[in-house]
Amino acid sequence: MATYVKYETAIEKLCNKLIDAFGTTDTWRVVIHTDAPTVATDSILSDLTEIGGSNGYTTGGENATFNSTRSGGTVTATAADIVWTASGGNLGSSTTGRYFSLYDDTATGNDLWSSWDYGATFTVATGETMTWDVGANIFTIV
Repeated sequence: MATYVKYETAIEKLCNKLIDAFGTTDTWRVVIHTDAPTVATDSILSDLTEIGGSNGYTTGGENATFNSTRSGGTVTATAADIVWTASGGNLGSSTTGRYFSLYDDTATGNDLWSSWDYGATFTVATGETMTWDVGANIFTIV
């Protein structure tokens, strides 16, 4: 199971209305990257080293089917899984993917929200798939 970590600047950006984490008004995307996130200082997508855009992976990642709902004073964000399939070579021509990060693509700087560490590097060879599986929800704000 991947380990979830929130980028520390995300909450500040939420409070400053730079990130819309409620409903479906902003476009959210998920990228695969090779470097461990520095959650205290990484803030925007360009702070990460994304795998190359080839063989079934598009630079900038894939759109996340993102939605948030409120019940009382609690907001819960959910998303559908994203599946990448390698075609014509290793996914992204990389053998060092390890992390997935969710970011708000509508925000001016492609603001980072959270990251998942899969615990080891991975290679996705031709015909194989890699799935960003978030389970029941991405995060809850109480």
